[in-house]
Amino acid sequence: MLRTRKELDAQLPDAARAWLDEALAEARERTGEDAADPYAVPAWELRFASAGRHCGQDHANSVRTLLLVEARADTPTLTRLYQQGTAAERRALLLALPHLVEGPAALPLTEDALRTNDTRLVAAAVGPYAAAYLGPHAWRHAVLKCLFTGVPLDAVADLPTRAAGDSELARMLADYAAERTAAGRDVPHDLNRVLTLTGELSEES
Repeated sequence: MLRTRKELDAQLPDAARAWLDEALAEARERTGEDAADPYAVPAWELRFASAGRHCGQDHANSVRTLLLVEARADTPTLTRLYQQGTAAERRALLLALPHLVEGPAALPLTEDALRTNDTRLVAAAVGPYAAAYLGPHAWRHAVLKCLFTGVPLDAVADLPTRAAGDSELARMLADYAAERTAAGRDVPHDLNRVLTLTGELSEES
């Protein structure tokens, strides 16, 4: 869950709160950016990378989101940070996308995360940004990826709305369930829940 600045101020110790004040000021002013030197790393990006160390891992996602928003990070900047970042930094960036990007320009980041088997990245990638912009085919495969990797479907934003009446998703889920059963494997407990949402399985089944 992403926390607001007010919530962070109430929860962070004094040293971390002072660090955050400085970090946000640098992000707002885009301190350290040098158009003449494309290889220079802006100060706020260094803060983005070290947020967990200074504010704690429990608050790192929220702090990184605030930094990205203050810096008005555009899609090229987000793409570079994602490509260069650790798994934790990538997860924070994915969670921040709904607050940063209007339109599908950042979908390659979501799609990349969905190709991994890192459950933290998969869960972050199926949030509100994917719900808004991921196409039907890719979204259906994202739902299957969650089932395959064990990511709870509660992570999938707007699942009831997007699954409603989706007969193709129902077919894919039924095929997946049949494959699991034939191989003597358990069917993920969330699968029938999604089938019910598609309208292809009654709640009494």
